[in-house]
Formats: sequence, C-alpha cells, structure tokens
Amino acid sequence: MGQQMTVTFLGAAGTVTGSKHLLTIGERRVLVDAGLFQGEKKWREQNWAKFPVEPGSISDLVLTHAHLDHCGYIPALVKHGFTGTIWCTPDTIELAEIVMMDSAHLQEQDAKDAAAGGWSKHNPPLALYTQEDVQQTMRLFRPVGFDVDTDLRDGLVLRFTRAGHILGSACANLTHEGRTVLFSGDLGRQDHPVLKPRGIPQGADHVLMESTYGDREHPEPDGLPHELFAETIRKTVGRGGSVLVPAFAVDRTEAVLKEITQMRKAGRIPEVPVFVNSPMALAALKVYQGSEELRDDMRPEDFADLPNLREVTSVEESKALNNPKFPCIIISSSGMATGGRVVHHLEKMLPDPKHSVVLTGYQGVGTRGRSLLEGAKQLKMHGRYVPVRATIVQDSEFSVHADCSDLLDWLRDLPRKPRTVFLVHGEQDSAEALREKIITEFGITCVVPRFGEVVSIEATEGADEPRPSAPEQVGSPVQLPSRPSPLPMPPTRGLTMLQLANRLARALDAGDAEQLAQVVSGPITRGGQVQDPAEWMARAHGFELVDLVDAGPRAVARGTVQGRDVVLFLTTAGETLSAVEEVGG
Repeated sequence: MGQQMTVTFLGAAGTVTGSKHLLTIGERRVLVDAGLFQGEKKWREQNWAKFPVEPGSISDLVLTHAHLDHCGYIPALVKHGFTGTIWCTPDTIELAEIVMMDSAHLQEQDAKDAAAGGWSKHNPPLALYTQEDVQQTMRLFRPVGFDVDTDLRDGLVLRFTRAGHILGSACANLTHEGRTVLFSGDLGRQDHPVLKPRGIPQGADHVLMESTYGDREHPEPDGLPHELFAETIRKTVGRGGSVLVPAFAVDRTEAVLKEITQMRKAGRIPEVPVFVNSPMALAALKVYQGSEELRDDMRPEDFADLPNLREVTSVEESKALNNPKFPCIIISSSGMATGGRVVHHLEKMLPDPKHSVVLTGYQGVGTRGRSLLEGAKQLKMHGRYVPVRATIVQDSEFSVHADCSDLLDWLRDLPRKPRTVFLVHGEQDSAEALREKIITEFGITCVVPRFGEVVSIEATEGADEPRPSAPEQVGSPVQLPSRPSPLPMPPTRGLTMLQLANRLARALDAGDAEQLAQVVSGPITRGGQVQDPAEWMARAHGFELVDLVDAGPRAVARGTVQGRDVVLFLTTAGETLSAVEEVGG
C-alpha cells in the first residue's frame, strides 16, 4: 500500500455535537463535516480554540447535511484560510446557507447585546464569524447527487447515499486505493414523517456511525399519534395560556406544522393562531416545499394548511409575542433553546404557570432544553435567572434520529460486514450501550473513540499479499498416527454466491431464458416493481460481471450492460438465487 491513511476525531467524539472528522491520505487532508459544538461549556469553548491543522491545508470538505452541529463551523474555517471545495447534495447547499447565515446573524447580535449588557468577560465581545464570512463560504460549494461516484482527484472517490434524516442528508463513502471509509452522518428513522426513506450505502471496511439514540428506542404511540402534544395544547388553551414549541428550523418545524395541521383538521385541538417565529425556519420551509425528496404522499400544502397560520418576520412582531395576550401556539428556534428568538419567549413565558413549553427533539447536555427536561426550577438567560413555573413536556414522537433498532438495522443492511465500527455523535452511555450490542450481534470490532484520537485506515486484510495457487504449496504434510477411518461427511449443499453470480451473468450474456430460470428461482424486481423475466433479460442482455461484494446469503453484484452501470442485489437459497433486485447504477 502507498500513502498512509488515517482518521482523526476532532468533534462528535465524547459528545453529540461539533462533528469534524479529518481524513488524511499522505500529505492530503479532507474534512468530513465541520459543525459547531453546543451544550456544555467545555465543548462550546472548543469553537474558539485554534484548529488543530491549518485550515488552508485542507483540500476538500465533505458535508453530510445542514444541521448547525455539522456545518456551523465552516465559515470559521474559511475565515482562517480554508479555500478548498465543499461537496454536498443540492438541498444541503440551500439549507446550509440559511443555517450559517442565521448563525452568523445571531453571533453578531449576541456580541452586540453582550457589549451593551456587560455580561461578557471579553472586551469587546466578538462573533465567531460574520455574515460576510458566510458569503465567502458559499462560493466554495459544489453539488453532488445521490448514488453517483465523484472523483475528488488523486484516486479519491466520494459517493453519497440518502440518510433520511433531514432534507439533503447523506451518508458519505470515501474510497482510495482499496481502502474504504463510510461516514453515516446523522441517520433518520425508517419511517420519516416527511422525507423519502434512507438508502443502503456501499459497504466499507471502516464505518463511522452515529450513536445519539444508541441506548434507547423511540416510544410507540399509545393511541392517537402525538396525543401528549394535543392534550397539552387543549389544557393550556383551556386555562388561557399559550404553547411555546422550541423547534429546529430545519426539518423539525416542518414536521411540527404537519402534525398541527392534521390535529386541527381532525378536531383534536382548538382553532387558535399558530405563529412561526423563525426567519430561518420560514426560509427552510420554502426549500422543503420545492424539493423532490418529500415522501410520495406529501404535498407542499401539508405543511401550512392552517387558516390562522402567521409568519413572524420583524423584530417588533417577535417582541409582541413575548407576552401573548391571547391563547396561541408559537413555533420558534432553536430546538434546544441555545439561542435565537425562542430564548426571549422563554424569558417572558416561563414564569407564568398558565403557559406550556413542548420540547420536540433531542436536548443536548448543558443546553437550556436539557435543563427544562430535567426539571430545572430556574434558567439563566441574558445574564439573569428566570423562574420556571410553566408546564414542561416532551413529545418524543417527533425525533427523526434513528433509535437503537434503526441503527442496528442500518448496519445489518450494509452489503458487507465492516472490519471496524467507530461510534460517534453520542453521549458516553449511549455510545457504550450501542457498542455492546454491535459486538454481541455482529462480532466485529467496535470502538468509542476519544476526542483527538487518530486511527489508521487499512485495506481489506491480505488484499495485496501474494496468494499460493493451491493448498499443497503451503507448509509440509503432517504425519498422524493411523486411526480408524471416520464416517464420510455429507455432501456440501448449495453453490457459492460467486458461482451463482457467474451463472447469472452467463445466462444474461447469452440471452438464454431457460438458463436464467435455472439460476433464478424467485422474483426479479427493479425499482420495487416485479419484472417479467423475458423483458428484464432483454434489457439486461450482455451483462458483464465486474465486481461482487459477498455477505453470506446476500451480495451486491456490479456490472455493465453496453457501457451502462448496473447494480444487482442477489439473495441465495441453496442451488439458486431466491431474489434478484436491480437497484440502479
């Protein structure tokens, strides 16, 4: 093997946020994600620390999705010299611009407020980066689609697969000289309420996998969906109060609006004004409504089909909602109450017992949302403590993070078993619990890396070693004392996957329907639709097998048909293939 290849864990190791994974190939440096740390002070201070390598020495940045803890540090890198290419999906580009611009605006505003209020120890308080830095950053983005190989030069190849977490979210597979690393990014649940389901990435020897919900399962609704949310709205409105919903601007606000729309149409909640008080959420909502990544049963109006839905754009309107004079629902970011307009609403509404706060997602350690969830009696905001008398509830049904079962299913569905899994994006207890499950179920090496740890990335063991042509060429015969002859072993049943794949390829190459029927005993599908064998053979005539990734009873066969790439999922059952699925090329 040529150049050394390593991964350094510069974020989301020992904590959930601040995703940064540095891939080094010889002298080349590629960063996967560059997010802001959130939550505990010891992690937030890392946002201001000197980056471990010179940002200008990084050639490329691969961005899995547009949440702040994955993209929010990119403008700081640009500010300090990064000029490389940023690769991500088209929807991620649109959302990342919204998220980073909002982040820059909030930092600039917080610096001004801190200077005026005198609660910062810095003189003068500064923003980590500005909106001008974000504008410089946007010039570096390049769009990449799902399930296509992108040449990043010098033998490095990138492939994105749909992750189903938020719009545009992707798993990233990076390959170089036979060495493969798969970055899961944040994985979605198998039944996302808004988006198409996640895909199945190519297999890899080394996998960096998120573990946010590695120690728990999402609760199944007991009765009607989101009944706790609906009940809280009914009770709060009944006593003349308002409901505040801290929600992530990207994906969560869209999901919350969808559920409120459905609950109102079903008569489960009263008709009260619904305010979306987040410029970033409003901008993201428009991106969602125009995307092709929505579920087939979703329509753009499903997010906003409410007669009393109001957009709050101005600061003056936002301030008026701090003390609502009539019952209403206010949706505002951020989802963990770490900043933004929702903090001002909390400051004014928490002391009043007639109001309620509904938390709708994961609440990181050290955030205001986590403190409320754990029963805090007061919160510090803008330099002073505020009593908590409002009702606090959490609707866990909104989470679109994969839970433990979802994570294990994703790992199980990979075309081949990895050699090593590194668990990131999780609190220590969550990651350790998932680690034990992976070791027990899959029998593979699984590690919870430390912040700053460096690991080597190697090719499949023995891939470049010379192989003898026959067993008798290795060692010398062992002389054993004579013993009675053992009973004969029963004959081995079934063919290897490679044998079956070659027989399939020969049948297609010859266009022989009878030979195809002997190899394939089950259904042939394409895009989820069962195919007529004769019609499928005509389409796949001339198939040439290029590569086979064998994973026991299942395999991925890659080949070409008249210059067109074709990928087949093969399932074996003894002497035949029990299923053939064409998944694209």
